[in-house]
Amino acid sequence: MGSGAWLRRYRTAGPEAPRLVCFPHAGGSASFYFPVANALSPDVDVLAVQYPGRQDRMGEQPVTDLRLLADQVTEALAPWRDRPLHLFGHSMGAVVAYEVALRLEQLPGPGPASLYVSGRRAPAGRGTGTVHLGDDAGLVRELRALAGTDAALLADDDLLSLILPALRADYQAIETYGHRPAPRLSCPVTALLGDADPKVTPDEAEGWRQHTDHDFDLHVFDGGHFYLTHHQPAVLALLRERLKA
Repeated sequence: MGSGAWLRRYRTAGPEAPRLVCFPHAGGSASFYFPVANALSPDVDVLAVQYPGRQDRMGEQPVTDLRLLADQVTEALAPWRDRPLHLFGHSMGAVVAYEVALRLEQLPGPGPASLYVSGRRAPAGRGTGTVHLGDDAGLVRELRALAGTDAALLADDDLLSLILPALRADYQAIETYGHRPAPRLSCPVTALLGDADPKVTPDEAEGWRQHTDHDFDLHVFDGGHFYLTHHQPAVLALLRERLKA
């Protein structure tokens, strides 16, 4: 089964393996989840979403409308719905995953099996944020503050010139996104975050409880916005246990 432009399948898994779809953060790419696919294979079938405008999709225009992005990912997932889909998204990816979950529940057939939202407050109200309106130096300051980008990359002007257009587009997508009233999900939702994350507090992450009629739980790790890179074994253990169940 081909993955097409939107999805990367770095490792194969058995026909009965649960399927996990992973959504990157703003400026991120599918390869961010290569370690996840590597660690969970062959017990979990990991698909990583590749947004336009980065890596092998560098020549494509980035998407600046988060709902349009969710529409396109949902369409790309159609051939993979032969088994239930578990969705995991970090930061902006958490909101994209949530919007995809809403769309999957509206389609014939099974809805999402579970949703994992990492490093992001629950959707509420109108979009906020102006990072995408600033200059390139402001974008770089944002990357430094979140401590999720290699310092060597931030010091290389040529590499920065390649990644900043997609980063700006992603920030536009998430900062202009406004939540619209929607039915509560029927799948369980798990929220994860770092206790020192400048983008979300535990109380704000707790708000995800209001978006599901199923079970909800919250996991707080020590660390900042990219806590999951430092707590990868614990996060992977949680995913493995939940998906096997």
